[in-house]
Amino acid sequence: MKIMKSYIPSMFFLTLVNYAKLLFNKALTSLGLFEPPSPEEVYYSDDGYIFFTDGRSRSLVSVPIQVLMAMIKDNLSIIENGDFVERMGDHEDEHVKNGDDDMVCGVCLEYMEKSDEMRELCMRSIEPQKHLNGVPTKWVSLFCFVSFFSGVLVVNRAVFSIVYRFWDILDPVRTEGEASSEPKHRINEDASIQAGNVLSRVSQTRNVIKALDKTISTLEMQLAAARAAKAGSEEGSPMVTKSRTSGLNRRRKVFFVMGIITVLNGRKRRDLIRETWMPQGEELKRLEKEKGIVIRFIIGHSSTPGGSLDRAINAEEEQHKDFLHLNHIEGYGELSLKTRIYFSTAAAKWDAEFYLKVDDDVHVNLGMVSSILARHRSKPHVYIGCMKSGPVLAQKGVKYREPEHWKFGEEGNKYFRHAAGQIYAISKDLAAYILVNRHILHMYANEDVSFGSWLIGLDVEHIDDRSLCCGTTPPDCDWKAQAGNPCGASFDWNCSGICKSTERMEEVHRRCGEGNRAIWDTVSH
Repeated sequence: MKIMKSYIPSMFFLTLVNYAKLLFNKALTSLGLFEPPSPEEVYYSDDGYIFFTDGRSRSLVSVPIQVLMAMIKDNLSIIENGDFVERMGDHEDEHVKNGDDDMVCGVCLEYMEKSDEMRELCMRSIEPQKHLNGVPTKWVSLFCFVSFFSGVLVVNRAVFSIVYRFWDILDPVRTEGEASSEPKHRINEDASIQAGNVLSRVSQTRNVIKALDKTISTLEMQLAAARAAKAGSEEGSPMVTKSRTSGLNRRRKVFFVMGIITVLNGRKRRDLIRETWMPQGEELKRLEKEKGIVIRFIIGHSSTPGGSLDRAINAEEEQHKDFLHLNHIEGYGELSLKTRIYFSTAAAKWDAEFYLKVDDDVHVNLGMVSSILARHRSKPHVYIGCMKSGPVLAQKGVKYREPEHWKFGEEGNKYFRHAAGQIYAISKDLAAYILVNRHILHMYANEDVSFGSWLIGLDVEHIDDRSLCCGTTPPDCDWKAQAGNPCGASFDWNCSGICKSTERMEEVHRRCGEGNRAIWDTVSH
């Protein structure tokens, strides 16, 4: 391709030179100064001479052009003059090679007597005449060469642009180096912009699809929860006692429901909570009405319905009206089942934004908990608590042993990340999920591990909030309370709750509490 492009100017120049020669000969012919003989008889030289071939010997005879013109003018036929041809033929080899003009002088002397004009021309031809009207062929060539390159300097861009375009059309396959960098740069920029627009649209479409998926998932959860609540109210829910099924089909909207897990003989712990951080009587009703905060002690029944423990719970309920009764037999090692029933029952009874589970040996600041939950109201699937990952205990006889330890891999492995069981919260969609799938949710030995396993495969945001697990010994929760930033919940890790809670709950509340008015100054539902 490059060879062809470099060859084009040379061919163009040679064509111009030949064309100039042709024009020059035509001009002589039109002026009557020269009639071209047969190509077999005449040859042209570059020094102003014309060579004739002898018809007999085919030897060359050179004659100055001026003398030839004069001979033609006087009707002298060189070809017919055998004497002239023979003379010139005898000396052709020597004189042509040496460029000697003696031969020319000899020819001229033969015709000097024919006319004065011929004599004058022959005498003048003694000095070699190599110019025809002052314009030799070499000067014509030089003039054409200079003219050509002058034109190239003026119209270089236009000429070569046309040539290159012509060859580009003939040869569309070009290498990278032959292509212009500016169009490439412009094409690359356009391609980058188009690619960016496409990626932006793809990202926007993906976000819209995700939002639609979450909306559909939420609607499905709500529909399933409503169906489960309706079925429970009509057929007698296994989650609650029949005496408590009335009103399941009338779910009231609230901010959050807090369930305090307690046992049949835990009256003292319950009373300490009522006396410290949990409102009682009319204050409890007002809290539910104005702030949308529902607080209930979660209790089942004994293995002998109607026994002394059940009667004691009924009497306590008549006094405080702060229980949520479950259709569940209280017993050791049934905490995972009780937790599952609680969330299912609460989701069927109240349409809350959040559902919390709290142990009855934990101190809670309701105002701080309310503020923490309010920060996550816009999130559909949240799991809030103090996240941890403890070891899977396989040894027999140890506390918190996991009988199904083999499901968690090799010995020495840890559990997946989950919230500590002392206090945690979930959003409404997750509670609805538990309600709908309550019959197929697997339970492990430890309640917090069981609950974490129910959510591990879902699209859930785990929120690790360490203000929900402050220690009760100085300077943890009390210093934060003095600084005006009290903890949401306090307990002792080594005791899985407040150590000796029946003796220390009041002390912890005095040192770490936020004040009785804090809950009323928080946002409402």
